[in-house]
Amino acid sequence: MRILTLTALLFLSFFTLSAQVDKTAVEAFITSFAKEHNKTEAEIRAILDGATYKQDIIDKISKPAEGTMTWERYRKIFMTDERIEAGVKFWNEHKEALEKISDDTGVAKEVIIGIIGVETYFGRIKGSYKVLDALYTLGFGYPKRGKFFRSELEKYLILAETEGLDIYSVQGSYAGAMGYSQFMPSSYIAYAKSYDEGTANLIDSPEDAMASVANYIKVHRWQTGAPVTTKAIFKRDVGKLNKQVLRPKNNLSDYTAIDIMPEEKIEGNPKATLIILESGEEKEHWFGFYNFYVITRYNHSKMYAMAVHQLGQAIKAKVEAQ
Repeated sequence: MRILTLTALLFLSFFTLSAQVDKTAVEAFITSFAKEHNKTEAEIRAILDGATYKQDIIDKISKPAEGTMTWERYRKIFMTDERIEAGVKFWNEHKEALEKISDDTGVAKEVIIGIIGVETYFGRIKGSYKVLDALYTLGFGYPKRGKFFRSELEKYLILAETEGLDIYSVQGSYAGAMGYSQFMPSSYIAYAKSYDEGTANLIDSPEDAMASVANYIKVHRWQTGAPVTTKAIFKRDVGKLNKQVLRPKNNLSDYTAIDIMPEEKIEGNPKATLIILESGEEKEHWFGFYNFYVITRYNHSKMYAMAVHQLGQAIKAKVEAQ
């Protein structure tokens, strides 16, 4: 009786796991990919048979950190003495490449460093999920964004072949982002750059990762020498403001006219938006300029962009003080 019960439980477990993956969508993907990329269905089916559904990936994407944290808690993850010191070391070790990449693209060095520092702790934390498992799980087991992740899976299969990646072993985030810069496969194909004109290796080459981050930011219209953000000082109670959006629509003078002033001197009259960050029982108010918006093209979170900015600034200050 106990053996029968155990057998039944194992069968039920297998059935439940299988049911969490849309097998019809898997077959449709195999047929479509094979036809479009001159492969046999058997080849693609064999690859997907090597993927494993991971329930914890579904759990994590359903509750992303940015949606459950205050700015105060989020900031403390990245603004640590240890991470800042690691950033100084990374900057110094790759100084020549960093300076050349910044000069060539116009993207500030501290922004390149800040992004890599937030994304992977300068390569220390690149992710522990197999990219194939992540994209398979989300492509066929997460209907809310299944179309997007099936597209990323398609790009990953192409990328693995063109870049010579081991499709079964490359690891990344629970969403399938890879390397120092945590590029999704589509971004890898679209924005990856080689520092030395060879093959772009974002998995193992910090120089290629820096070049690719800078290229991504440049393509999204980084404004060289323009401000990113500064604190907003309320000189009086201004009442209820219109809804603020990440992409600046107002001029800075629209805010100063109602006594919301920049903490630092800002040249000219750039486009600006008001960034409000929840910090415990308090709120922090910042001006976000166009370059702040550009950073959010990498990750659409205002907390992410602020962490990138503040980490990069802290590292830059220490480097310059050496």
